[in-house]
Order: sequence, then C-alpha cells, then structure tokens
Amino acid sequence: MVTVDEFIPEAEAEIQDEVGDGHAIIALSGGVDSSVAATLAHRAIGGQLTPVYVDTGLMRKGETEQIRETFSFMENLRVVEAQDRFLDALSGVTDPEEKREIIGAQFIREFETVANEVDADYLVQGTIYPDRIESDGEIKSHHNVGGLPDVVDFEGIVEPVRDLYKDEVREVARDLGLESIIAERMPFPGPGLAVRIIGEVTEEKVRVARESTFIVEEELEEYEPWQALAAVIGKATGVKGDNRVHGWIVAVRSVESRDGMTARAQELDWETLQRIQSRITGTLDNVSRVVYDVTHKPPATIEYE
Repeated sequence: MVTVDEFIPEAEAEIQDEVGDGHAIIALSGGVDSSVAATLAHRAIGGQLTPVYVDTGLMRKGETEQIRETFSFMENLRVVEAQDRFLDALSGVTDPEEKREIIGAQFIREFETVANEVDADYLVQGTIYPDRIESDGEIKSHHNVGGLPDVVDFEGIVEPVRDLYKDEVREVARDLGLESIIAERMPFPGPGLAVRIIGEVTEEKVRVARESTFIVEEELEEYEPWQALAAVIGKATGVKGDNRVHGWIVAVRSVESRDGMTARAQELDWETLQRIQSRITGTLDNVSRVVYDVTHKPPATIEYE
C-alpha cells in the first residue's frame, strides 16, 4: 500500500471520479472495512451519498443501536429493517454456499430498493483484498464479491479499499479519526451469524449464536484476538437441573492473525474456558455443551461456513 497520507486523497479522488455527478449508496455494516469505505465516500461526495445499514437479523448483539449512534453524523443514514425477509429467504437452506448466495442476493435487492428511492446509480462496498482472494480461489464466496447475483441494477460498484489488507484498513481508519470501537473492532462476516450456524438458519439458532458470541468477545477481550466467535454446530444430550436435554453445541473459536489469510488458534487458559462455558450454558437454557476449536487456518477457515 502507498502511505496512508497518499492513499486517502487518492481513494477520495477515485470515488469522485467514478460517481461523478451521480448519487451513490454505501453498504454500511459497522465493521472497519465498510466504515472506512463509508467515511471515505462521505468525505469525497458528501450529500451525494446515502449510507444504508441493513439489519438482517443476523447481526451482533446491539449492532443496530451502535450504528445509529456511531454514524449519526451522516445525515442521510438509512436503517433498513429486513430481518423477516432474510430469515424467510434462508428457510430450509442448509448448504453453506447457497446461504451466502441467498444473503448476497437479498442484500443487493435491499440496496436496490433504497437506490430506487434516492435515485442512486452506484453502490459503494467495503470489499478488501483477502475477500477477493478467497472468492477468486473458490475457498468461499463473500456476499459482497462472489455472492453477487448475475444481474445488479447499478451503473457501477465502487470498492475504494479493495487492494488493502485488514491491518492496512485499520491504519486508514485511525488516520480518518474513526473511534477505536470501529478502528480496532474484530472482523465480523458479511453474511453475519448465518455462517456461524451449521445447517438451517432459524431464529432459535441465531439467538444462541448472538448471545454466545457476545459472551466470547467480552470474555476474550484481554487476549486481544484477531477474531473471537461462537458457532452453533449441532445438538447433543446434556443435563440441566434434574432434566435430560437435547441441546445445542456451541463451538468457541479465538485466533491470532495479521491479515486473515492464515491464522493460529489461541492458547486459552482453562479457567477462561470454564468461565466461558459456564456463562453460555447458564445464560442459554437450550445449550447443552461448549467446545473449544484448536484448529489453525489452514486447514480450517476462521468462520465455520
């Protein structure tokens, strides 16, 4: 990457160049990638930009409220309540790639709806270099890369941070003055909690994944992981009180990485792991056991699907 001082004006100029006198919407998720892309676009074209946050129902705990607060300075911010549409579209679907394609297509349709309302011709995305590498190499499709439908009703898609790695995006975020809750935030997948659920995505599984991920992120903050998460991977028999239950298995994952291309599972002390399992099984009546994933990347990916 060129220096940050060089990159920011170049990226802003590119956005101005591509959008011209048109209007753009930016897919804003609250992660550092889309936040940097949104801030660059807001600086570059101002009122010609409509930031759009789509609440898919697959987001982190408190995400929507955080978005409203953090990006209140963007006067055109739109929050789209689309939880039912995403869950309905995913009903009965178990194949990981099909899930990603459905989510990618639904995202685009939501953006197209807003674009028609504000007469926008361009879509800005926070796609970064590892996203493109993984999609091109067919490791998995990203909803904002390989998950795009064949027909997209935009004149152009603008990706100002497409050649940056995650650590470079964070560097740009700091220089742009984004608060640390955004600049230092650990990655969260574009398809959201859907890729932390093995099999069909249901409201019950989403609630388990959301609450468990919140606990894991909170408990592992002092370890400063690249990414920490919880996934719902199946069911197993357990005992709660005097009752035998067939509850969910939650897998905890915490990794160290520089750019997300490779990663190493973190060594966590036993006390920490026991505290995590105690909080998850104590908070969620329908969870029967918690396991810790010790697999590096490769051979595993960081996310489960």
